[in-house]
Order: sequence, then structure tokens, then C-alpha cells
Amino acid sequence: MPHTPTHRIEDFLAMLQAERQASANTVTSYRRDLLDFAALLKQRRTTLENATREDIEAYLTQLAKDGIAPSSSARKTSAIRQFYRFLVSERLREDNPAALISGAKRTRPLPHVLSHAEVDALLAAASADTSPEGLRLNAMLQVLYASGLRVSELVSLRMTQVRQTLQHAKGTTSFLVVTGKGGRERVAPLHREAIEALEAYLAIREVFTVGTRASPWLFPSSGVAGHLTRQRLGQLLKELARHTGLEEEKVHPHALRHSFASHLLEGGADLRVIQELLGHADITTTQIYTHVSKKRLKDLVKTHHPLAKMK
Repeated sequence: MPHTPTHRIEDFLAMLQAERQASANTVTSYRRDLLDFAALLKQRRTTLENATREDIEAYLTQLAKDGIAPSSSARKTSAIRQFYRFLVSERLREDNPAALISGAKRTRPLPHVLSHAEVDALLAAASADTSPEGLRLNAMLQVLYASGLRVSELVSLRMTQVRQTLQHAKGTTSFLVVTGKGGRERVAPLHREAIEALEAYLAIREVFTVGTRASPWLFPSSGVAGHLTRQRLGQLLKELARHTGLEEEKVHPHALRHSFASHLLEGGADLRVIQELLGHADITTTQIYTHVSKKRLKDLVKTHHPLAKMK
């Protein structure tokens, strides 16, 4: 039975998962992108296996006409490039029609980074609330800023991970072992304030498990996920920002991860170390924080230098 375009796409995606540990989100996006490309090829009376460079360029031109965002167009181009490299490697094609395709230039916006004063204000406001909800939020914020965890990594922390960390905590710093994107394990630092916030929260954690079966999650919830969701944490942070007098749009869970990285860089940390702590597979992803630091320096000079103020 001949292979259909869907078969070829699924073979390619299976390779990405098996050999490159591609995330579920990447696989879903690439499947959608390649099926979209295959639909255009069908209109042009050709197939994925027989497409030419002109067919690919026609598709990218159509994306531009449709007003597709550069980031989305860049991802689609990447999916097509990798797909044809796969076909060539499997000897399903002799040539690679996507080899010379440049595609849309992907421009990454600079991440929102909170200043040291803004982080201090958030943490002070969170620590002032000694209710169970306040102790939980304070623990989450302290861990986010101390470790640079992704929000998804934070909310899916298990009790076993944290118990092990607290049992071996010595001095002023300890480490969490977390599993990030692509199944890659790394260690994430926890300073004394974060450890103390976790211990205070664990003392009242059972408040959030009343009426439910024993939960393996550090931050349990009665919702479908079984643990507090990213969305709920985002809502709690917005409320805290409002209470603190900070701009709500600047304050979100991922901003603390960005601030963790940017503040380390400003303090003189090596970029490779920050890459390891963040769990970035490619250092080019981490390098975005060098641009953030330069921008913050320019803004600082523009705002506070006496000669700059005179212009």
C-alpha cells in the first residue's frame, strides 16, 4: 500500500520524538503546519514527496499575504526544512527542495524583566500575608525567583522531590532536581529564604488537601489537573501586583524566571551557567538576556544621567 502524505508526516514526527525528544506541543504544531502545506500542494496538483522549491516559496508567499505572524511563519518554515532533511536522510528523496529557502526572519521580543525593587516589593507583599493562601503564594514566588523554574515545572513539582531537597538542605543553598523540556534533568538552586518559605507552606499544606485523596503534588488542587494551574497562579500574581501598586501587565509567573536570569547576568554570572540553570538546550536562547541587560543599561543612562536629561 503506498504511503500517503499523512504517513510520511507521522514517520517524521515519530523520529522527532524518538531521536530529538521533541515536546508534545512541537509535534502538534509541526503536524498542523505540514498538513497545511500538504493542502496547498494538493491545490497545485503535487505532493509532499514531489514538491519543488517553487512550491515551497509559493506557500511562504501565501502565508505573508495572509498576514501570518513572522514567528508562526518561521516555525512553519522550520517544520518544512526538517521534514525534507528527514526525507533525504531516509532516501525517500534525492534532493532537498527546502535547502535554500530562507523564510521569514523570526524576531523575538525582549522578555519582560522586573527590577530588583519590583521583585522585592512582590516578595514583601506575599510574605506579609500569613493566611494559608498567602503562605502558598509566597512559597511559589520564592521558588520561582530562586530557581528560575518554568511555571509548568513549578506547578507540577511532586512532594517526593521537595522532601528530598529539604532533607538534604545544608547551609544557605540547596538544589531541586527537575525534569524540563525534552525530558532533560537539571538542578535548580534554592536559597535559604525559598527553603524557609517552603517549610512554612508545608506546615499548612493539608488545608489544600481536605476533602480530597492524598495528593502527590506539592501544590494540590481539586481541579482536573490535580495541582494548581499556571492560569490560577497568573491570576494570583495579578492580584498581588494590584495590591502592591505594580503594573499588572508586567507581572506574570514567567517574568520571575526572566528576572532570575537577567539579575544573575547583571551580577556577573557566566552565560553558560545561566543556560544550565534555565535548562535551555541552545545557548542562543539564553543570549536574549544579554540584550535585555543592554536595554536596561541604556534606559538607566537615559533616565538618570544628567547630560542625557538635558537633551
